Parts: sequence; structure tokens; C-alpha cells
Amino acid sequence: MLIYTIAICENKFRKGSLELLMEQTDRQTKSKERVRDHGEVFTSEREVNAMLDLVKNETERIESRFLEPACGTGNFLIKILERKLDVVDAVYRRAQYDWETHAFLAVSSIYGVELLPDNTAECRERLLACLKGRYARIFKGKTRQKFLDSIHFLLQKNIICGDALTLLTADGKPIVFSEWSFVSGGKVQRRDFSMSNLLESKSGKDDFFSQFPELRLPVALGTFPAVHFLEIKKYDTKNS
Repeated sequence: MLIYTIAICENKFRKGSLELLMEQTDRQTKSKERVRDHGEVFTSEREVNAMLDLVKNETERIESRFLEPACGTGNFLIKILERKLDVVDAVYRRAQYDWETHAFLAVSSIYGVELLPDNTAECRERLLACLKGRYARIFKGKTRQKFLDSIHFLLQKNIICGDALTLLTADGKPIVFSEWSFVSGGKVQRRDFSMSNLLESKSGKDDFFSQFPELRLPVALGTFPAVHFLEIKKYDTKNS
């Protein structure tokens, strides 16, 4: 079952708050037009770290899941990943396979939704670059392309171009997240859940389950055969 710790999202203001938005520094905006058209203002690094410090213990748990529903270019997600990788580095850097396994787990637990395609692509690129930099620095000359390919696939699945308000992707389909769970021998099992179902399972509807929220479980759209985490590209476009 997917359980999310919801990160405080990057600032996305509705039209009508233009004057407030224009007071933001250039570093937090791409253009006045994007501020006007989309209310796009990115959260500064200082604010990101201060917010994440409120849930510091969770950001330092490798397996703790975070969903950023308006992730922009990844200002929150990159800091979450850095904190998780700090733990991976400290504990597993002496054994490459163990580092790869836990770095995979760290990335697999990070999710984002972003309205604009260019931001979505940049967010994926930043997260991949963050991990690649660590990987290359620790295991000079011994990095494995299969591992990087798996991380790239993860980010394609976990960082989604869509609208977290309508719960639809850019092409009008329901937003679907994949849960990645290690089972045995380095194998990972994937289960898919719709975002709408995940939200319903956590809703406060006035029914029997509102009295016992732990019983309101999300229902998987599908469960896939377990594969080795270095082989998850086998979940190709036919199956994904």
C-alpha cells in the first residue's frame, strides 16, 4: 500500500495575486509571463530546508515516501533526495551493490506532479544529475549503466506531467503512481495506483471508514511480476 508523506508544495498562486508574485526575486521565477499565466514561483532553498526540517526524521529515512503535488523543477524533491543519499553514503558507501540498492530505494520513494512539461523534464534531469554525481564520486570508474538506466526509468514513472487538481496527466489520462517494493534477492515488485484512489483512501468522508481510517486501503490498478532492480526497464511501454 502506498503511504505518502506530503511535502509542502512549491508556491503556485491563482491569478489575481500578481502583485504579490512580482515581489519574488528573479531567482524564484523564470519569466513574468509564466508568473502571469501560471502563477509560477519557485520556493527558495532556505525556505525548502526550513520546511523539510519540520519533518527531518522522515527526510532521513531512505524508504519514507514523499509526494510533491506541484513540484516545479524539483526544489523540494532535490533536497529530499540529497538528505536520503547522505544516509545512503554514510551507511553503504563501502559496498557498491548495497549503495545501489539503497539509492534505488531512495529515488523510488520520491514522487512529483508538475503542470508544465519543461519543468517536469528539468525536475527529472536534476534528480538524475544529483544521483549520478554522487555515484560517480564514490565509485570512480566502476559505475554501471544498468543502474543509471533503472534510475532514469524510475524518474520517468515517478515524476509526472499533469494537474494535481484535476488528477489528470497532460494527455488527459488519470494520474497513476507506481509503488516499488523490494521483495527478495534484489527483486522489486511494482504496483500501480491512481492518484484519485490514493486520495480517497485518505479522505475524511463521513462513513464507516471515517471512524476507522486504517481500514480504508487504496486498491491497486495492477500488480506486476517482480524483477531485479537493475532490470526494471523490462517494464517497457507495453506494460507501463
